[in-house]
Amino acid sequence: MFESEATRFQRAGIQIGANATNIEENLLFEALAPFNIGLRNNALEMARLYSVLFCFENEIRGYIRDTLSENEGVDWWSKLPQKMKSNAESRQTLAIKDSWIEGEKSDLLGFVDFGMLSNIITEKWQYFSNIIPSQHWLKQRMDELEKTRNFIAHNRMLLPSEFHRIYMYISDWNRVIGL
Repeated sequence: MFESEATRFQRAGIQIGANATNIEENLLFEALAPFNIGLRNNALEMARLYSVLFCFENEIRGYIRDTLSENEGVDWWSKLPQKMKSNAESRQTLAIKDSWIEGEKSDLLGFVDFGMLSNIITEKWQYFSNIIPSQHWLKQRMDELEKTRNFIAHNRMLLPSEFHRIYMYISDWNRVIGL
């Protein structure tokens, strides 16, 4: 069947192929089934929040990479202060030594601690000041988000008010950056 024919059937409400959403939901249900319902519900709430933070953090990394590449060239990493680079470089070296852990290991910016991302932006403020309202605005939000991010990374449940704060800060960032 050609794609154009499949599209006609789908518009008519006829499912073509496997429903990936149902398959994913069933796999998740099976993986969570052994645990009590309260724990499962908390896990699903935190998973949504983790997904938003994952996207947000990686969006910031991309924004930094794109902005600095555009303004300082492809060798922008070498122009950062040594203190900022050394921690990420040592973490990358350790990750490469731990070869049994598979995943992205070539991007040094991926090894920068979340809290250091705002330091990179303020260090290179001349390239970010036309978009981000102020260094104080940036630092306040990033510090708050780093605390909750670490809370989530250590599998602790947040209160609903913290969910709202995180969503508000990320919404502010998206509005300012133009996402």
